[in-house]
Amino acid sequence: MKVDVVEEFIRLASINSPSRREGPVAAYLIKRLREIGLDPSVDDSAALTGSDTGNVIARIPGNADGPTILLCAHMDTVGPTEGMVPVLRDDVIYSNGKTVLGADDKAGIAMILAAVADVLDDGSPHGPVEILFTVQEEIGLFGATYLQTDLQADFGYVVDGDGPVGTIANSSPSKIDLEFTVTGRAAHAARPENGVNAIVAASSAVAGIRGGRIDEDTTANIGLMNGGKAINIVPDRAEVSIEYRGFDGEKLEKEIQKAVDAFAQAAHEFGAEFAVNRKVGFETFHIPESDPVIVNAFRAAQSSGIEPRLQRTGGGMDANVFNRRGLPCVGLGMGARKEHTPEECISVFQLREGAFFIKALLTTAVKMPLK
Repeated sequence: MKVDVVEEFIRLASINSPSRREGPVAAYLIKRLREIGLDPSVDDSAALTGSDTGNVIARIPGNADGPTILLCAHMDTVGPTEGMVPVLRDDVIYSNGKTVLGADDKAGIAMILAAVADVLDDGSPHGPVEILFTVQEEIGLFGATYLQTDLQADFGYVVDGDGPVGTIANSSPSKIDLEFTVTGRAAHAARPENGVNAIVAASSAVAGIRGGRIDEDTTANIGLMNGGKAINIVPDRAEVSIEYRGFDGEKLEKEIQKAVDAFAQAAHEFGAEFAVNRKVGFETFHIPESDPVIVNAFRAAQSSGIEPRLQRTGGGMDANVFNRRGLPCVGLGMGARKEHTPEECISVFQLREGAFFIKALLTTAVKMPLK
């Protein structure tokens, strides 16, 4: 059966599926995958992620020799879209202006469904295909991280990238979160000399840290600061959360150490104590242009009349997880604009172009030698 990518996207975008509540869209996808002739399953990751569903997986046997290709997109949206009905205006699809549209990443899902359905419908030659729709990508890549099935793919494409169709994200930074806790001593505000103000100490540390764009490879965002219990109490606790992203591990670690040193200095100066908890959000990857995953993407784009373009992205995606495990994956631009805002939109042209490109990725790969 054929799948119209525009109609499919509008249906998907109309289903509310914020992180941890992807169940309704997973149920819809199980139904749709069965309708196009596949036998999908849901893994057991929900017990680990806390979502109301696991990841959705489907496999297609090859009808020709070629590498096994993974196609991946995520089911969750950055915020709820309950009651949102997509609006088509001048061949561009918008939300109602009150919530995100959810093109990130339901456009990716729709493109994959349309491409796969077309390949199966017309019998185009293709190698084996693995399809994966993940949960909780937006809040930490947890669906991919806790995936409870073994992937057999030789390489993969995560349809969740920035830029127009034809953009290939072959490089992504590491993301490190630092959670600082500064401990002072409480006292009555009328007798401040008896206390140690944790907020003042934390603020002094933050003032000594460079934020924003550090250099072409490194960013820092001082994102959260909390502390205090009442206006008439010298606060004995303050918390500061800082996110670092970087493509160069050495430079990234230097900036992180500067932050730790700033808190150590401030704690010493004010007579406070501090602790830091470090969390790895995702790890960097860089795939060279000569890798089969990129070679195939360039061939597919050129055969489709699409201009391919390599770029690095400042964000993380499920591809970070798969690359860390040794499965070469790149992100594919899907043409959405103003993601994560109520102004998010995507054109009909980009939806159709994306489905066409993904089909070409599968059919062009049969010309590649197996590993």
